[in-house]
Amino acid sequence: MARGKNQHVVPHSDGWAVKGAGNSKATRVTPTQAEAIQIAQSIARNQHSDTKIHGENGQIRAGNSYGNDQCPTKDKK
Repeated sequence: MARGKNQHVVPHSDGWAVKGAGNSKATRVTPTQAEAIQIAQSIARNQHSDTKIHGENGQIRAGNSYGNDQCPTKDKK
């Protein structure tokens, strides 16, 4: 299955934006980062891609993979 674009949550003048990797326009703009993260996660799950959560300074601070992760965690619980 082809993977979709990674979804980035980035600061926006009207709050927070969800943007597909390489897109110049936002998919959605929300007032809160939490709402933008939920939208990005939903899109990433649907497209089997990743989320990249940026902080207010623009740097990536978190992320998650919803596809076939090439480096899966080795949880031994």
